[in-house]
Amino acid sequence: MFNGILSGDLPRSRWLTALLVLIVLYLASAPFLFSGARSLNVAATICVFVVLVASFDLLLGYCGVVSFAHAMFYGIGAYGVAISMYKLGPTWTAMGIGALAGIGLSVLLSFLIALVSLRVKAIFYTMMTLAVAAAFGALVMRLSGLTGGDDGRTFKLPETLSPGFRLFENDIFGTTVNGKVLTYYLIFVCAVALFLLMLRVVNSRFGRVLEAIRENEFRAEAIGYRTLYYRVAANCLSAALAACAGVLMALWLRYVGPQTTVGFNVMLNILLMAVIGGLGTIYGSVVGVALFVVAENYLQSLMGGMSSSLTAVPMLAALFHPDRWLLWFGTVFVLSVYFFPSGVVGKLRSSMREVL
Repeated sequence: MFNGILSGDLPRSRWLTALLVLIVLYLASAPFLFSGARSLNVAATICVFVVLVASFDLLLGYCGVVSFAHAMFYGIGAYGVAISMYKLGPTWTAMGIGALAGIGLSVLLSFLIALVSLRVKAIFYTMMTLAVAAAFGALVMRLSGLTGGDDGRTFKLPETLSPGFRLFENDIFGTTVNGKVLTYYLIFVCAVALFLLMLRVVNSRFGRVLEAIRENEFRAEAIGYRTLYYRVAANCLSAALAACAGVLMALWLRYVGPQTTVGFNVMLNILLMAVIGGLGTIYGSVVGVALFVVAENYLQSLMGGMSSSLTAVPMLAALFHPDRWLLWFGTVFVLSVYFFPSGVVGKLRSSMREVL
């Protein structure tokens, strides 16, 4: 049963299986396990970024193509649903129109970029995506009447998804099932469905051809595969999935801004999560995103406690000050790349093979 659901691509490691099960159980029960908005926001962020990072891995890990426009497609999806619901009102129809418009525009732009630049060296495609992403970021700031400029754009959701809506009169396990919880489960279900779709894609004939192109493009072309067609198709699919992630994040935040979507820091975070989890393994997106988001949200609090307890040693207290969390996170990242060059998932799978 699980073999069919996972498209025959099982984790192939007991430790990895246990880790994935824990993450999925946490995400499935987050509204009832932990109180407070912060923990629910962490769970929702993990759900959205799993889709975003897995779609990026579809390009870099399976196709060997480096794109800096992924955050742009993510932002297009987010702005599409935000602008539509801001202009047309908080209705399901407006949500659908905005989502389809964002996904469609992302696919079109990805197709044009890939068609123009993938015919030559891969580095040209990378630079092309960087230039287009920078131009789009500037365009978002210029079109302030439409996008809200630097302030971003806030909007309302349909009544069913609004925080004031209550599905049940009584609490369930001490939690009020309101519109915020329903929005979370909408995001969770969509994220699971999109993740399983990507797992199916990489384990299909299409995915195998992408891996062949990544390993040796000339050999793949020599045996009859139209490599340009496959790489353009992978770019369009990846862009559509990134736009879907943007739609989900916009629904959760009810706000879209340049710093939360099209900023270069978003693209950098996507790359870090993919590398930490393991490139060329869709499961790596789940592990990498969970580790990164949890560290980003709770490492500062942990360091704050450590700094307070080390006040007798001023040098150590300053070293563990919460403002220096990026220093420690960067150190951990460098060490993880050094000791786990294939990512956490790759290391767990190789360890399992050594045991066998």
